[in-house]
Order: sequence, then C-alpha cells, then structure tokens
Amino acid sequence: MSVQRWLTVTVTLLLLSWQSAVLARANLPDFTDLVEDASPAVVNISTRQTAPQAVNGLPGMPDMEGLPPIFREFFERGIPQERAPRQRQAPQSLGSGFIISKDGYVLTNNHVVADADEIFVRLDDRRELTAELVGADPRSDLALLKIETDDDLPVVRIGKSADLKPGEWVLAIGSPFGFDYSVTAGVVSAKGRSLPNENYVPFIQTDVAINPGNSGGPLFNLDGEVVGINSQIFTRSGGFMGLSFAIPIDVAMDVVAQIKDQGSVQRGWLGVVIQEVNKDLAESFGLPRPAGALIAQIMPDGPADTGGLQVGDVILSFNGEDIDMSSDLPHAVGRLRPGTEASLVVMREKRRRTITLEVGALPEDGAAAAPASAPQSQEAEDNRLGISVAELTDEQKRNLDVRAGVVVRQVRPGAGAMVGLRNGDIITNLNNKLIDSIETFETVTRELPSNRSVSMRVIRQGRASYITFRLAD
Repeated sequence: MSVQRWLTVTVTLLLLSWQSAVLARANLPDFTDLVEDASPAVVNISTRQTAPQAVNGLPGMPDMEGLPPIFREFFERGIPQERAPRQRQAPQSLGSGFIISKDGYVLTNNHVVADADEIFVRLDDRRELTAELVGADPRSDLALLKIETDDDLPVVRIGKSADLKPGEWVLAIGSPFGFDYSVTAGVVSAKGRSLPNENYVPFIQTDVAINPGNSGGPLFNLDGEVVGINSQIFTRSGGFMGLSFAIPIDVAMDVVAQIKDQGSVQRGWLGVVIQEVNKDLAESFGLPRPAGALIAQIMPDGPADTGGLQVGDVILSFNGEDIDMSSDLPHAVGRLRPGTEASLVVMREKRRRTITLEVGALPEDGAAAAPASAPQSQEAEDNRLGISVAELTDEQKRNLDVRAGVVVRQVRPGAGAMVGLRNGDIITNLNNKLIDSIETFETVTRELPSNRSVSMRVIRQGRASYITFRLAD
C-alpha cells in the first residue's frame, strides 16, 4: 500500500470515528433543564439524637479514651444510667428527601430518620426547618415528614413507576457524603427485584451512582417525574458498585395515603411459605415450564388455610396477574388491602383449579414451628431411597401442624443422601402423594418412577421446602 493510500484510509477512518462519536453524543439526553426544574424540591435531611455523655474519673474507673474499643465498651456498659448525663449532639447530615405537596409533606427513607429526637430539613435556599415525623413504615423503609412555613414550597411531580421499562434513562438528585444537590444518571437495569431483607417491595434496580447520603432522594424519569425513592445499594466495598435499588413511587404513594388516613400501613397476606419452581419441580408437578410459586408450608388458621389452598399447590396467577417467579407473589398480595377477595389459579395434582379466598393482614412477626421430638419405635428401613424412617408422634404433629408424615432416623449411602436428607427431617409428601403412615411411605417408595423427576416435601427445623431427585433403573 502506498503512503498516499495509507494516509487516505487513515483520515477516512478518523473522520468516521469522529462522526460516530458526535452522533452518539447527540443521542444522549440533556439533563440540564430537568435538574434546574426539579432541584428546588429536593431537600437535605439531618437529625439530632440525645446520647449519654462519656464519663471519666469515676472512682475505680480507668481512663476510657486510653482503652481499646472492646474493653471500653465493656466498662461503659457497666456505668449506671444515673451517672451518664445525656447531652445533645450536633445535627448530622444523614440523607435526602423531597417535597411532595405545597403544605409541606416530605418523603424520605425510614432509616434516615429512625430513632431521631429532632429532624431538620434544609431547603435549596439553605433555610433549615424543623420537621415533624407524621408516620413511618419500616417494612418499606419509608417515612413521611411535615414542615411548616408561610412561603410557597416547590414540589416534585409524581410519575408512575409501573410505566418504567428496563433500559430507560433515570436520574438521581441527593446529598452523597454531604455533597448537596449532586446529580447522577443511568438506566433502569430491572424491575420487580426482591431483596433478602424485604420481599414485599418490588424494587427498581438501576446503575445510577448512589452512595451514603443519597438515601431517601428522588429518582426521576426524563419527563422530570419522580418514579422512585433511592433506598439501597449492593456493595462489597461500602461504595457504589453499579447496583442501586429504589422503592417504586407507586408503592411509596400508597404508603403515604395509608399513613395520612390511618397512621399505619397494612398489607395483604396469604399465610404461606413459598419456593421457586425449577425445571425438575415443574416436571414433577406437571408444568410445561418452570413458573409460579410452590406452596411449601401453610400457616394454621391463615387465609390460605381457611381459603382452601393446599401444600403442593403451585400458584400460577393471582387476581389476573401471572406469577412467573415466586418473588412476584408477595408483591401482588402485598398491594391488596386486608379483607379483599382474590382469585388464584393453581396447579394441583397436575390440573388447573381456580380458588377464591379473602386476603388477610400481614402480621408484624411470624412464629416458627416447634422442632420435632423423639419419634416412636415403628420404623421402615428397606427402601429405594436408602433411609430409615419412623412414624410421627401425636405431639410432633401438633407442634409442626402437620396431618401426617414420617421422620428420618438414618441416612445411608443412596438417593436420600445424595439429595441432602438429614436425621430428623420430616417427609410429608412424596411424588405428589401425602405420606400418612409407614405403610404409605413404603408403597409410594416402591412405585417411584425411574429416570423421571420426583418431588419430596421435607420439613427441617420447622421450615418446609420441596426437593427433587431422580432414581436410576
């Protein structure tokens, strides 16, 4: 290739690269107007707590500041309360929030204001107002505040989080690490995420940079509407790693309405323990593909118990909403008010059924079933699973709230050991059949099919779940 030709090709490639960069930049959104319009309604939130004052110089007490933290904590725990006068700390900037109404209602995260003695809201013009905590909902991590002022307050525009789509641009405004009115942008990564500490909130996952101080701040769409409240991040370092989670504004405004109307928040509840349906479970229960929420356990006298649901039912639809993943069910149920009638489509004994029941109220705390006590002596040992089992006592049935089952006494090398069975496990269902006696267990075990997925319901330490296995010829 001649030098002239090489130069021509090089210049052409550079021009094409520059043109592509210009076009790509031209297609990126411009957030300047959105930020200018929305920022005045975003606020910084700080709190003050009254804490015990450190005490030194008490008779027989060492110098606290000179001790390692672990010993300092030990000695401070021993200080009588009357010897520890309380002192007011300076306000600490903890998070963000936003004004949702002209009369001064402010929305933020519950963890931003939890346990605060005083709450302060700083506006964009640097005015600092004392806020009243109207109400909070720790389960959704939301808190509603109220500030009083004679001036007109700027407010955000509320959007609809249900209309969000993965890949859509979103923007956050908040105070990460105390840097007020910081703006970060990204896209919606996914919707309807359940987190380990809360499965009743269908979180919006984004890649918007969120850090400590952003909590409680608004998440905007390109129309300048609030579609979420920035709440949590996933991190191994303590800082942003590309996984941020926001509470959908539809959920938040429902919480706000309930706090205003009745001072607390109620959610629907079925009273079931569910698990995901994998490929093997789907085959065992006669489903064409993995879908739905498998009922592994039913709370006694709960809505599911009195409404006709059974252990082993796979919930495929709830009030007309398809349940594709098991995490979809708590989101759908939690949106209903207690006392609402709901229609469910379930797969039972490989047939679809429609069940109508009344949704109950989600309790604050759940009670775990009691552990099993010693079994009776009647046992079965020779079976295709390679396990020894015994009858359940009447006391065990009462404690576990089960009608029937057998308890595993010994696990030998074989199929039972390979699927992780342990001594003390309770087997209540095998191959979609209720195990009501040793004789039934022996019969069902002899008739287990080969080279096909078989399901087994096991209760371990009060918790029930389904497992699957295959037996060779």
